[in-house]
Amino acid sequence: MSETNTVSPLRQRMIEDMAARKLTPHTQRSHISSCKRFAAWLRRSPDTATPDEVRQFQLHLIESGTSICNRNRIMTGVRFLFRVTLRRHDLAAEVWHIKEPERLPPVLSPEEVKRVLTMATSLKARAMLTLAYGCGLRAGEVVRLRTGDIDREQKIIRIVQSKGRKDRHVMLPAAILKLLRQWWKARPTAYDAGVAAEQRWLFPGRSGHQPMTTRQFSRLFKEAAKAAGLRKTVSLHSLRHSFATHLLERGRDIRLIQALLGHSKPETTARYTRVAIGLIAKIESPLEGLRAPRRQRAKRDEKPPAP
Repeated sequence: MSETNTVSPLRQRMIEDMAARKLTPHTQRSHISSCKRFAAWLRRSPDTATPDEVRQFQLHLIESGTSICNRNRIMTGVRFLFRVTLRRHDLAAEVWHIKEPERLPPVLSPEEVKRVLTMATSLKARAMLTLAYGCGLRAGEVVRLRTGDIDREQKIIRIVQSKGRKDRHVMLPAAILKLLRQWWKARPTAYDAGVAAEQRWLFPGRSGHQPMTTRQFSRLFKEAAKAAGLRKTVSLHSLRHSFATHLLERGRDIRLIQALLGHSKPETTARYTRVAIGLIAKIESPLEGLRAPRRQRAKRDEKPPAP
């Protein structure tokens, strides 16, 4: 786990273990970075750590102000090293995770979404942001779309091997198809040579045969949100949250929304019921039920007029 360009035998074994379990490149980089941080704190190879040092490292993360999310991410990588690569279950047993506070996802109103899409800085940005909201796609799903994923005949978009290595289908609204046709005419074709038509990136990157990065996509959203005058603290993923919330407010079945989002558990989708403002505002408080009987009782107590 040294900082030099030479890969240590321990790191190589860990990389092989992660590859054998088909962990994504992003997860592999995160695990390696976490173990490097542990080794830097330990000042020696992690395979020489003691249970008490594992405990002290976790206390160090907390005391140094590391967020709960990052702290848990770091320890997930370190636990993989202990449990899988080193087979040190005594050390893995010393790793604990802290329950993260449950926060409501930030959601934009339909009017705010409309402003963001209108203020997109380019046709490319407008097409990508409209896909993110109109189909409930993750940032990575938008940038990895290929032309062959757009099925105009069946009016669906195929999301191939997304989070959790799952495929799924989402709808292809007519407005999005029209926008994509406009974008296709303006789309750069510098790197299309030698690539089959259905395998070409819908949103190619700046160099090589790679798609646009999620960081670049996020920058496009921030520019549009700033131009739209949003005062909320939101991110690109907020468009996906807004997609689910607005469908729920329109009365769509939560199981259908779960399928569109690609959630494995219904509990993940159910959290949007807590931010569906339209539904919450329509709920009648039990206080209304307390007032009605009082009015009826007052009418019964009234004396009939004298003859």
